Amino acid sequence: MAAERKGGVTISQVAKEAGVARSSVSRAYTRPDMLSPETVERIKAAASRLGYVPNHTARALSTGRYGNVALIVPDVANPFFPPMIRAAQVEADRSDFCVFLGNSDEDPQKEDQLLGRFSGQVEGIILASPRLSDERIAAHALLRPLVLINRDVKGIPKVLIDSGTGIAEATQHLADFGHRNIVYVSGPSTSWSNKQRRAAVRRASRKLGLELSFVSASVPSFEAGLQAVDAILAKGATAAIAFDDLTAQGILAGLGKRGVSVPGEFSVVGCDDALGPLTVPSLTTVSSRSIEAGKLAVSLLLEVLESRAVRDASYVLETHLIVRSTTGKAP
Repeated sequence: MAAERKGGVTISQVAKEAGVARSSVSRAYTRPDMLSPETVERIKAAASRLGYVPNHTARALSTGRYGNVALIVPDVANPFFPPMIRAAQVEADRSDFCVFLGNSDEDPQKEDQLLGRFSGQVEGIILASPRLSDERIAAHALLRPLVLINRDVKGIPKVLIDSGTGIAEATQHLADFGHRNIVYVSGPSTSWSNKQRRAAVRRASRKLGLELSFVSASVPSFEAGLQAVDAILAKGATAAIAFDDLTAQGILAGLGKRGVSVPGEFSVVGCDDALGPLTVPSLTTVSSRSIEAGKLAVSLLLEVLESRAVRDASYVLETHLIVRSTTGKAP
């Protein structure tokens, strides 16, 4: 690592302050595994006292390592993703990595472009709930280490939130309240999570002898849920399970505009627990594991970067139903 300055402080000064060689200071930031934890801590404490900050650009030129990873999400405004982003940043910071954030706006073409643009600036990429085809994802994984969240592509490390367990509990919960006709309001057709949730509600409904129908909301949003209400009521159902909390919130608003009381006349269940306590009435929903997913994905990516070997690792996080105030007895 070349001599780097921040407010006049050089790597040699840090080495002298910590009582170590210049190479040890470099390793403390690039290969901490080569030093004892005590030495790394002593070097970083000395750097902090002197006001020294490593120059990542210089490091990239000399080592080929950027100290950056990218996280791409389909909708940064969706409340499911901010906790995941924050958790990823915290975990990356523990290893002195910076997180570049990309927002694809639910557009697979834009997602493809972001992957290409980030590829030359980062050491690895985390792709959350991607809308791209398996083939395009696999092609990008050949260029840079890639970890997926909520997408199962063979040969690529992944973290999967199994909302199917929570959806099955939600279906049983509605059946216990006497609901015999329910609707699943689906999300994007290219969403892995939507496919899992749709399959789970179908299995559970068949097992419980419920009548199940589907209404498409295509984009997970408040507006999509609001617009889906007429189609939901036309099904003759007494309860709906929505793809996510945003869609469920729109459904609640639409039912309210039509004078349909919740849960007196109609029950609503969301998913991801992004808005549950904030809606009126508070939303019954399936738990979110977005924080754990963000943390695990970064940890997995850094493990791949360290070993320089890609393995088809898979972490599965189970979910459960959180009962609040939008579900009750069938009318």
